[in-house]
Amino acid sequence: MREFKKLTPYREALRLMLGDIEEIGDAEEVPLDKALGRVLAEDMVSPIDSPPFDRAAVDGYALRAEDTFQAREYRPVEIRVIDEIVAGEESNARVQPGTAVKLTTGAKIPDGANAVLMQEMAERDGDIIRVLRPVAPGQNVAFAGEDVKKGELVLRKGQILRPQDLALLKSLGFKTVGVKRKPLVGIIVTGDELIEEFDEGALKAGKILDSNSVMLKGLVRQYFGEPKFYGLIPDDEERIGETIKKAREECDLVLVTGGSAFGDKDFAHRFVNLLFHGTTIKPGRPIGYGDRTFVMSGYPAAVFAQFHLYVKHALAKLVGAREYEVRVRAKLVERVPSQLGRYEFVKVHYENGKARPIRKKGSGIISSLVESNGYIGIPEDSEGYLEGEEVWVTLY
Repeated sequence: MREFKKLTPYREALRLMLGDIEEIGDAEEVPLDKALGRVLAEDMVSPIDSPPFDRAAVDGYALRAEDTFQAREYRPVEIRVIDEIVAGEESNARVQPGTAVKLTTGAKIPDGANAVLMQEMAERDGDIIRVLRPVAPGQNVAFAGEDVKKGELVLRKGQILRPQDLALLKSLGFKTVGVKRKPLVGIIVTGDELIEEFDEGALKAGKILDSNSVMLKGLVRQYFGEPKFYGLIPDDEERIGETIKKAREECDLVLVTGGSAFGDKDFAHRFVNLLFHGTTIKPGRPIGYGDRTFVMSGYPAAVFAQFHLYVKHALAKLVGAREYEVRVRAKLVERVPSQLGRYEFVKVHYENGKARPIRKKGSGIISSLVESNGYIGIPEDSEGYLEGEEVWVTLY
């Protein structure tokens, strides 16, 4: 098998690929309860103040703070209760000097009141309360617009919508939200050796169960896309070419596993105008990209690394997603050596501020992916990291 004459540095290959990807302009309106994980297509501005009125922050009595200034436990101040309301109701009474309205948390502050006395700070006898401690103006009051003000930018375009984001939009009166269309991602898995269903006889004879398709479908869904699987394609040059052509016509992005190197049956790369072919990453060196098509390795661990180092960034660019990676600082519990000239994708298990490298090696070792929950990237000019050294871990 012919070796790569030149390997494109990882960052350079990433730059070339992202420069070729254009953000999708299409958006769609979806109900809030269907928008989790979708990417916001426009800035969201609040149409109202939230809360829309001054409201009680505690159960108690709405009154004039000035009427309580002289109150002490040994010398209570007496105030008359003129009305009682609960959250969702509005009092028609106006609080005058020496009067109060009993109310529950969340209830609208009646006219004339400027504070809420906690009910524990008063003794009640019929319509009279004896105030035991003073309150200050504004105390125990949630003011209109305290959470969000009308006209305020609350969410920016490109936000990946979380449950709390949806709760905020609902509190402001939104029923639907505009999100980016999910990119359609074609998945083509090639290889004579692959089978789709368990067959003990075939496995003993040298066949391998395909796992790349289900993994890539999950990864695509995890990172904003909608997968379309074109099936297992044998190492037939004509069929591979036809399938790539069809997928490219129908999809925003195409992922082909197998056929990325220079073996006698590595055909996939022949049907792509490649911007690069062969990069410094390890594992997954043979990856190529061009024509919105990734030509990827056949081994699952290499495919997984290639997806995280390249494909997920392409999907994020397509939908304009911001802050789509979670990175944390961690101390290495073991030394991690690396070879100069390689950008190493090192699988780790992160927990409680520490990162433990996964020692299982090999591009086909799927269990190494299961045991990990993140990776560290070791750049080409580094010989690795020492035990106890602080590194960035990208979680997945």
